[in-house]
Amino acid sequence: MLERLRVGRSAKSFIAVGLRGVGKTVLLNRVRDLAERAGCKPVFIEAHEQKSLPELLVPSLRELLLELDRLGAVSDQVKRGLRVLRSFMSGVKLRYGEAELSLGVDPEVGTADSGDLEADLPTLFLAVGKAAAARSVVVVILIDELQYLSVRDMSALIMALHRVVQNSLPLMLVAAGLPQVVGLSGRSKSYAERLFDFPPLDALPPEDAIRALELPVEKEGAQFDSDALIEIVRITQGYPYFLQEWGYQTWNIARSNLIKLTDVRAASDLAIKRLDESFFRVRFDRLTPREKDYLRAMAEIGPGPHRSGDIAEILGIRIQNIGPLRSALIHKGMIYSPSHGDTAFTVPLFDEFLRRTIPVWQTPYKKQ
Repeated sequence: MLERLRVGRSAKSFIAVGLRGVGKTVLLNRVRDLAERAGCKPVFIEAHEQKSLPELLVPSLRELLLELDRLGAVSDQVKRGLRVLRSFMSGVKLRYGEAELSLGVDPEVGTADSGDLEADLPTLFLAVGKAAAARSVVVVILIDELQYLSVRDMSALIMALHRVVQNSLPLMLVAAGLPQVVGLSGRSKSYAERLFDFPPLDALPPEDAIRALELPVEKEGAQFDSDALIEIVRITQGYPYFLQEWGYQTWNIARSNLIKLTDVRAASDLAIKRLDESFFRVRFDRLTPREKDYLRAMAEIGPGPHRSGDIAEILGIRIQNIGPLRSALIHKGMIYSPSHGDTAFTVPLFDEFLRRTIPVWQTPYKKQ
């Protein structure tokens, strides 16, 4: 893809989608490494709930354009990119410290400064793409946690990338997010599917999960008993993050070069404790009491997916009244809708964590 852009051909951007702990961020870091080794200019951004897309983009694009400005002789396209960025910052009324704000140029008044993100961001991306072309470099914008973008921000991003593709400029997006990103893209712009591929990342099939456990220990002159491997794959369901955790704890406990089923069982308590205190807990603590009740009701039924009506029944409230609660949990990245009316956890094994954390639970509401 990078080579196609380098020689002036089109390349389809992609957005990897998957649950928590399947390796999305690792994949983006790998793409960033590949881009750097290929002489490209990667721009890495992590989206989150508290910042808009312009707030996330501006510092990185500023750094990129200043770097392009230093690469060689004075370039009109690079200088214009800096002026357009300065105008863009004024249009969306972003306020940064003096050091960040200083670009060494005046704004290009009347360009990308309307305050309408869907109009201004495509103009900014065009200017950045032309600056990159002037320096014969490829820009790769990498965005993690893409699901936190608003519909407005996602729409503007898609429009901006569409404009770049139409002009055959060396700029592309590589992103990752939870499964709701596919729906978010479609709701934002109907032509999103023509701009992006959406490769899914999921749990590893058993044979790959086994190799992920075997390869590291083989390098150290050790091996797993077959029963031990089967047990780890069963407990973790093949999710990479959990495979790492069980592999780590089992390795530390094992006292011989043959890692046995008894080692796995002894390690499980430690692995679960560490996940409960970090991987699960950091997400649980962000929830309101009502959001915890909603998720605990899901856990009462099982891992999912579940129909909204079934969740409402467990909660003891009418289905019409749980919509805002469900939407808030989707926005926080805790659940997603794999199909219309269905709800599932974005965090694998989260139902088991909830049952451990809230072992005694009763329907908290009367019919409303």
